[in-house]
Parts: sequence; C-alpha cells; structure tokens
Amino acid sequence: MKLGVSTDFSAAHSLPKHPGKCKNLHGHTYKVEVVVEGEKKEDTECVADFSEVKALVEEVLELLDHKFLNEIISYPTSENIALFLMDELEKKLKGSNLGVTLHSIKLWEGADKWVMV
Repeated sequence: MKLGVSTDFSAAHSLPKHPGKCKNLHGHTYKVEVVVEGEKKEDTECVADFSEVKALVEEVLELLDHKFLNEIISYPTSENIALFLMDELEKKLKGSNLGVTLHSIKLWEGADKWVMV
C-alpha cells in the first residue's frame, strides 16, 4: 500500500550550462510530493503515521531550504535535486522504525513544471 505527503521549500540556484535565463542566479518555491510504500500494521491498521513520514521529509528539506543549492548539489537541476532528495530520504527511512520504503518523489519547480524519481 502507498502513502503520500507533500510540503515545500524555497531555494536559489544557477545553471551556468543553461542556454536561457536559468544560467543566472534565481530562486524557486519547490513543492515536494513523497510516496512511501509498506504493509498495514496489525496494531494500527495504518501503513505509517503521516506526521512521522512528513517529519522525516522535512528533516531532509532542511538541508536545502533557503540555501544556495549550487553549494550543496554540484549542478542543481530539478532532476539532480530530486535525486539528492531520493538518496537522503532513503537513508532516513532505512534508519527509522517506520517500516516503509521510498516509492517515488515528485519535485515541482513552480506551479507547472515537475520531475519524478
């Protein structure tokens, strides 16, 4: 069974290889949708507690929120940001007692553009 949470963060980056305006320093408010997967637990009849999953996601987002992403991710395209989030979230989930695995991450750059891993 799958369970999802979403939240957002703001950050700045520049993409020097980009042929357009994105080569310049600029910022976004990113929306992150995280889906985890697991079995319903007998004692709770739930896959996981939404608030516990969201707390782990927000711990990872603290690494990026209101930061200059080029100092954290070598080339911070939306694709590379999503891969960074995937790696960090998988580590957090493995170290937790939630009993779920990461199914997908959807990263929205603004209101109408997204990538998914």
